[in-house]
Amino acid sequence: MQEDHRGGSQPHPLDADAQMNGLDGDSGEIPGPEDQPSGCTLRHPLLDGTPCDIYGNNLPPGTKPRPISKMPTNWDPFPDRAQFEIADFLYRKNQMSGSQINELLDLWAASLNGNSGPPFADKNDMYRTIDKIAVGDIPWKRFSITYMGPRPAGKVPPWMLAEYEVWYRDIRELIRYQLSNRQFNNQIDYAPLQEFGPDGERTWSNLMSGNWAWQQADIIGEDPFTHGATFVPVVLSSDKTTVSVATGQNEYYPLYASLGNVHNNIRRAHSHAMSIAAFLSIPKTDRQYTNDKAFRNFRRQLFHTSLQVILEPLHHNMTVPDITLCPDGHYRRVIYGLGPYIADYPEQVLLACVVQGWCGRCRAPRNNLDSELAGQRSYEHTALLIDALDEKSLLNDYGIISMTTPFTAHFPRTNIHELLAPDLLHQLIKGTFKDHLVTWVCEYLTAVHGEAYAAAVMADIDRRIAVVPPFPGIRQFPDGRGFKQWTGDDSKALMKVYLPAIHGHVPPQMVCALSAFLDFCYLVHRNIINEATLDAIDDALTRFHREREIFREAGIRLTGFSLPRQHSAKHYRLLIQMFGAPNGLCSSITEAKHIKAIKDLGAQMLVTNRRLEKLAAARVDFAARGMLNGPCISPHFQAQAPVVPSPPTTDDFEDFGEQEVVNEPRFDSIVRLARREAQGYPKTIHGLAQRIREPDFHLYLHYFLMDQLYPDAQVDTDHPPQYPTAPSLIAEYHDYSGIGGMLRQCIRSTPSWYNGPARRDCLFVNNDPNQPGMRGLHVIQAMLFFLFSFHQHRYSIIRQYPCALVRWFEPVDDEPCPDTGMWIFKPELGRNGKRLTTIIHLESVLHAAHLIGVCDDKFIPHEFKYTDSLDSFQAFFVNKFSDHHANELAF
Repeated sequence: MQEDHRGGSQPHPLDADAQMNGLDGDSGEIPGPEDQPSGCTLRHPLLDGTPCDIYGNNLPPGTKPRPISKMPTNWDPFPDRAQFEIADFLYRKNQMSGSQINELLDLWAASLNGNSGPPFADKNDMYRTIDKIAVGDIPWKRFSITYMGPRPAGKVPPWMLAEYEVWYRDIRELIRYQLSNRQFNNQIDYAPLQEFGPDGERTWSNLMSGNWAWQQADIIGEDPFTHGATFVPVVLSSDKTTVSVATGQNEYYPLYASLGNVHNNIRRAHSHAMSIAAFLSIPKTDRQYTNDKAFRNFRRQLFHTSLQVILEPLHHNMTVPDITLCPDGHYRRVIYGLGPYIADYPEQVLLACVVQGWCGRCRAPRNNLDSELAGQRSYEHTALLIDALDEKSLLNDYGIISMTTPFTAHFPRTNIHELLAPDLLHQLIKGTFKDHLVTWVCEYLTAVHGEAYAAAVMADIDRRIAVVPPFPGIRQFPDGRGFKQWTGDDSKALMKVYLPAIHGHVPPQMVCALSAFLDFCYLVHRNIINEATLDAIDDALTRFHREREIFREAGIRLTGFSLPRQHSAKHYRLLIQMFGAPNGLCSSITEAKHIKAIKDLGAQMLVTNRRLEKLAAARVDFAARGMLNGPCISPHFQAQAPVVPSPPTTDDFEDFGEQEVVNEPRFDSIVRLARREAQGYPKTIHGLAQRIREPDFHLYLHYFLMDQLYPDAQVDTDHPPQYPTAPSLIAEYHDYSGIGGMLRQCIRSTPSWYNGPARRDCLFVNNDPNQPGMRGLHVIQAMLFFLFSFHQHRYSIIRQYPCALVRWFEPVDDEPCPDTGMWIFKPELGRNGKRLTTIIHLESVLHAAHLIGVCDDKFIPHEFKYTDSLDSFQAFFVNKFSDHHANELAF
């Protein structure tokens, strides 16, 4: 037998399942008594979301919702499913131009030889049909605002005479439509709740699990008439965006509205839980008046007045219940409220009516934003200051713009300073990481080495980034960081690979500073946050503040670190406790909406958005009536159609945030082979061994069987199993992560990737379930995925085993690298001096692993390729920043 055999170290599948299920241990604290229930959810006792009839009378417990009234065969305004699917495909999914639609329909008509006509006569026929869809039809309206203040004698500035037009939709009808969406059933909370882990400790996830929703319900519940109602917070977001078209640069100012009750994964999935509510006006003037005080005051007040008018339809039902249909088919009495507002820093300044450079949430002075003595801003405190101080003192000493009244002042239970949501994208990813830390590292290299040598070092950093091995969800940087226009996705991708790239080129304390900040980012991005996570967040922030002093000491930040976007991190603990996990309130959600709502639509924006929402609403309606089950093609044609095997999935990779959620134990993983087996591989073990050049393959298989079968099983050691094998290039991996979501990855082991060199991905497998993090894991590289059958003669049983031929890595030290916080592994050798190779069952795989070569201070050769990385380096960082699931494993 081969020495150093690791097959026996793999836990039995049943043991592995038990171990993985035991990891679901989120914890935290709650306000109130120390005695708290364990492993349960408490709902608000007063605003508990009791179902009612259409008159507002509470229904008895267990009452079923009324059935859908429409017939399950009514495709109105379409004659049948095929015509609806064609319109939906051309207009919504493919967004085909009108001329191309006409060309396609003409070709369609010609192909029929006059026997029948195409589904639509032309594009206008299709547009008219879409316009007749009744569901989801919330028409656009407009109002205008003009300047009504004092005007100067003589020539009046043009901006004072202009009329500013705002397009909007009825916000109450929009939220009612979202609330009735059947797709949100079982993904929505009808009452504020408090979730507890198995130790009786508090956890935070969705918005309704935060303290703010519970406190709002306490206030609303003071009126007995509201008892049994559902509190519905409206999440808002606004952000100016510029669209490049043939006629030049056009600016748009969309306002989005979202139902706060839906779970974070629904809002992140860019579904219909976030809709455009309005397009705000952007007042402009010539250079003469750009910095005019009166113009700037009017511009701010125009914004707040517009929001006040748009949100006014909700005002009455913020205290009086509105009887509304809900996703489960029941009616409920709804009380609306203004919820968290998603905005980047310039927008937060505008919302909070404060001066640029100040914080919109707290009263910290702009030259010392991280002061521990600063209290929270409030209307009451601001009003006292306005009464006592002049305008100049308010601006200079408190950052208060007293000439503007926030829109929230007109609505009950609303404080804009409290409602400013955390923004992972602009505050942390694009702000602190890309704009600050990456820039400071470059400035440090130039200051220390001079421009010439610094350029060589930065070029090597780019090469290190370029040679990072591929990993599901990590984009390749063939030219390093060398691109002019940074997007949010670029910054997210760079965060995952930047730390190993600068290691050895900058001082250890600088690496520690970035490591601490990345720890903070990944912790606050978790889907479920408990008290232990909050403590880890505080620790990471403390380490970051301590280690970033290296930039001051090196002369890069002599003015200090009083920076609003870095300062925002101090508020994250409180914001998590108030609003739940921040990844459900990130501006990346609305930035993705920009692409569909504005940047792809051009001049007919309002019409196009209305049609898109009609088609989406029709699809939800048809699906709720069971009319979209199965393929669109008729059974007659299905029987005649040839059977084409489905290709393996190649593009369902994970990115920084959007996952599907399932309520399953954390890190309970499922791994399965690709649906289509690889071509050109022999079907026998002996032939396969020759094909993959592994002469000991039959021995690896024998040791694997000895490990899998019971001790009294009969294994023919002289004649290895001869059943056919089915090699596969891809293993499809699913990781169920509790309320946080499901990650789906494709793990690859192929001799040629895109007609180039081989790609052999790495994996985490269990080692010791009783040890935390990497102390309980092994790292392996998949050399081949395959399936084989074994006939156990004694019991007349044929077993199938999905397996992987793997090579092993081992840790270099007993602790992670003190600078990067990452573990360092090296290739493991057997006693014969060759790479340790075995066969494992796919059930022992936990997650894909990402290894990045350790360079220290050595430069990467210019001709080095990323495809050579896993075979060339002597040691590797285990990248705990490859994705958020790996971050919870590889600590």
